[in-house]
Amino acid sequence: MAQTIIGADSLSANRRDFVHAAGGTMLAGLLGGVGISPAHAQSVARETGRSEKPLKAAFSNAGLQATWCAQGKQAAEYWGRMFNVEVTWFDGELNATKQRSAVENMSSQKWDFVAIQAFGIGTLTAPVKKMIDAGTPVIDMDTLIAPLDSIGVHSFLAPDNEFMGASVTQALVDAIGGKGIVTMTQGALGHTGAQGRARGFDSVIKKNPGIEVVDTTPGDWDVSKVSRLWDTLLTKYPKIDAAYFHNDDMALAAYNVMKARGRTGILIGGCDAMPPALAAVSDGRMHATVRNPSCRIHGGAILAGVAAVVSGEKAGAGAGMIPKSIITDGPVVTKANAPGMAWMESHFLI
Repeated sequence: MAQTIIGADSLSANRRDFVHAAGGTMLAGLLGGVGISPAHAQSVARETGRSEKPLKAAFSNAGLQATWCAQGKQAAEYWGRMFNVEVTWFDGELNATKQRSAVENMSSQKWDFVAIQAFGIGTLTAPVKKMIDAGTPVIDMDTLIAPLDSIGVHSFLAPDNEFMGASVTQALVDAIGGKGIVTMTQGALGHTGAQGRARGFDSVIKKNPGIEVVDTTPGDWDVSKVSRLWDTLLTKYPKIDAAYFHNDDMALAAYNVMKARGRTGILIGGCDAMPPALAAVSDGRMHATVRNPSCRIHGGAILAGVAAVVSGEKAGAGAGMIPKSIITDGPVVTKANAPGMAWMESHFLI
């Protein structure tokens, strides 16, 4: 189901004036944060700013059941209000078939720009190409809609998923002294982010022959499925030293099963650094997580779309153009930086 969120009309006149004046500064800061040079960020900020007339944008991500996706929706709406963009949401519902139907519905309508995180690579290619062929800028978020050389998306905003998987896995391996029994609970296998996290995990495991990996079953981002899976794993394996999860929702769902079974000695690592995981790292329920910057990705998609429509910014490698692919990394989260990360997220900055 689509839900329209109206942007700037709900703001007071004073706030509208403030947003218009501040828009260029915020745009420069966010673009600089996602890897664009400061000089280029300032140039884009001067030329872009807030649209005088409301723009209409359609967004879809994998499924609002996932806290990362829900936070992304909030960030898109927040930055949409800042830049006079009416955001209509098409929920993927953590189901490739349902998301395909939603995006086909999206493609039958007229938008100033579109931003999509696909549940799986190759599942949305035809309706997305239909929108691109109609001249609509399409921003790809977090996971590939299709290989970049096969589809003309405006830009692709995503973290380095191999870095994310490797960094958390290394933290777990170090904590158990390079020896022990380890599991990896994967996301959806067709999700290119999950594929990258698995490669990162594997790259660390290959360097540590003392690690035995006993399970890599996908949890598909589904906390109910993960709870059932981990009830089985704890029965099957009386000893597990560390567990890596492709997102924090799955990690915390598994922790609840571990706690109920008296197995809280298992070290847990996740991805996304969502607020519940920040609290879990701070109090010791999770050993580590790494930020997949949902706010930076979804907010960045708003800014990229506004720049494409208002100032005519094109995709490419030249000056005044948006790169075809932008790395939007966030840091590994520790007890030391968790409070600052929480503040940044509360303001939709990372």
